[in-house]
Amino acid sequence: MPSVVEVLVEAFDKAGTPFIVGIPGEETLEMIEAARVRGMRFILMKQETAGAMMAATWGELTGSPGVCVSTRAPGAANMVLGVTHAWMDRCPLVAITDQFGAAAYSSALRQRLDQMALYTPITKWHSSIVAESVHNQARRAIRTAVSGIPGPVQLDLPADQRSRDADVPAMDSPWLPNVVPVTPDRDALKVPLRLLASARRPILLVGPGVLWDRASAQMVMLAERLGAPVMTTPKTKGAIPEDHPLSAGCIFGGLMERSLVSQAELIVAIGLDTVELQPLPWPYSIPVLSITGELDADSPIPAATELVGHLQGTLGGLAQWAVEGSSWGERVVKAYRAQMDAAVDKRCTGLSPQRVFEVARGILPRDTIATCDVGASRLFSVPKWPVYAPRDYLVSNGIASMGFALPAAMAARMASATRPVVAFTGDGSFMMAIAELHTCVKENLPVIILVQDNASLGVMSLKQDLKGVPRCGTLLGGIDWELLARTFGADGVIVDNENALGDALSAALKSNRTTVIAARMDPSGYIEQYKAMLLAQRATH
Repeated sequence: MPSVVEVLVEAFDKAGTPFIVGIPGEETLEMIEAARVRGMRFILMKQETAGAMMAATWGELTGSPGVCVSTRAPGAANMVLGVTHAWMDRCPLVAITDQFGAAAYSSALRQRLDQMALYTPITKWHSSIVAESVHNQARRAIRTAVSGIPGPVQLDLPADQRSRDADVPAMDSPWLPNVVPVTPDRDALKVPLRLLASARRPILLVGPGVLWDRASAQMVMLAERLGAPVMTTPKTKGAIPEDHPLSAGCIFGGLMERSLVSQAELIVAIGLDTVELQPLPWPYSIPVLSITGELDADSPIPAATELVGHLQGTLGGLAQWAVEGSSWGERVVKAYRAQMDAAVDKRCTGLSPQRVFEVARGILPRDTIATCDVGASRLFSVPKWPVYAPRDYLVSNGIASMGFALPAAMAARMASATRPVVAFTGDGSFMMAIAELHTCVKENLPVIILVQDNASLGVMSLKQDLKGVPRCGTLLGGIDWELLARTFGADGVIVDNENALGDALSAALKSNRTTVIAARMDPSGYIEQYKAMLLAQRATH
């Protein structure tokens, strides 16, 4: 009869996640052994937050929940930020925390922590594993993590349960839900079809719901049928290939964007998630048709008509039956892109942030997966790193946490072993996850880490400059990136011009090794660039 930990390991493996990440505690050791016997990989992280972010990114990429573990109390507390990322960035994740057995918990003070209470606000469900119901608990955890709006669940693993014989279910059942999308008939879509037919200039604002329902292709078909421009949220970047003539870029809520959207007669909001929208009042008086897979009670969007249903079938039906539109979308997209380029392309005397992304995009293959930290990295990557497929650009946008890019890149390499992976990060963000460079090398995950080194917390330093106050508490610098990379067993190079950057990227591609490329940035143009982009994007922080 299998033990509790053997049941858990089997469940995760059969649900499509062949590895566990984290830092073990005493209660976890037997789970690690069960995974080893089953042929599953255990990846020892150096920091629990990074482990949860890596596992969450695996879930985001594959649809199978990532699995992370921590020891009780300090490890569980330290893993909170990573689980919060999974919560606010909608990633399927199972977080397992060691716990005392019942007798020890009732008398302990040292390391006794109510971990389920700690995780209640940031998980979809939590439970303490019990041998008599572990099959059902594992099944519910996996299905809860991946169903509806994806997110994390948390399981306490008590010491007095881990080795017990597990319950025997009456029959086997699938660990993952097998959802069959149903396309509504034409009559069921008559209201949205009528709205679409009455609007000569519709625009699509698209969020991650199209990714959850695997409906990107159907969304593009609808846009092409209507001739409508498409703007996506940052997490949805690539749902429409960004060299498509109807792709207008990302939603930020800025003034330039408002000028484009305000030309429309109908806003079609598809799969938008409030967590990605700016915390500002809805700025448009244009009629809104909302199409979602899950009703968002928190949404500030004043949609007069809300269509709720699996997006793959719904959008497919609308694309089939909608009245063919005009070509207004291609015309306004072309003008908008030119306006955005003019806002971003400000001259610098040295290596500029926008050129870092343009040079990288010219060297790295079309199918490269990019992960991106917040700050200046994300600010310039959105307009200057075009993406051509769903989930080929990964960013922490709901919680917008630093230190995301490296563990996310490791997960991307695990999920797509034959594709190049680049992590765009700043010097401050990279230092928050630097220990995982050792993990990346040890696990033979050849990612390219492109560090934009401006010797400071770039955006915060910039804001001090704009406020006219001295820079204080935001300065970094003095890091020998080549030596640091070699210390961890990675390749490392420092560049300060475009040619050297291109050569370093080409060499990293050929080497198939973990490589740190530190680009010494020229910040002299930041204020002018930021002011121009502020008009375009209304500031991203």
